[in-house]
Amino acid sequence: MKKLFLDTDVLIDFLSDRQPFSEQAVQLFGYALKHKFSLLVSAISFDNIYYVLRRNGFSHAASIKALKKIHEVTHCVSIHGEIITAALESDFKDFEDAIQYHAALEVGNVDFFITRNVKDYKQSEIQVVAPQHFLTLNGTF
Repeated sequence: MKKLFLDTDVLIDFLSDRQPFSEQAVQLFGYALKHKFSLLVSAISFDNIYYVLRRNGFSHAASIKALKKIHEVTHCVSIHGEIITAALESDFKDFEDAIQYHAALEVGNVDFFITRNVKDYKQSEIQVVAPQHFLTLNGTF
């Protein structure tokens, strides 16, 4: 089973109908679920998504409902001290990106790290692609 690690931005696009990116996120989820890919997200994504949804006018109840939708179809990757240490010692310019990346490394054998911020992961050991690129690679876009 292929493993796709989803960055927070892709999840927010999917849940908040953020244009013009939400269509690609919806297609990505549909394709991945149809083909039984393992969808991985880090635990910190849930906190970040909640914050963004609330800031964008979602009620607490609507935000929790959206997070439950994501939680039902993904595998949540725990964040622990070793991931934080690796992120702190990394060369990433953005600390949240560093945590996401090291969480994906911790899982092992991740086939794709999917984010709209591809440029932030230039030194990645995992293939990093934007949602549109992933869909193009798989003949769906």
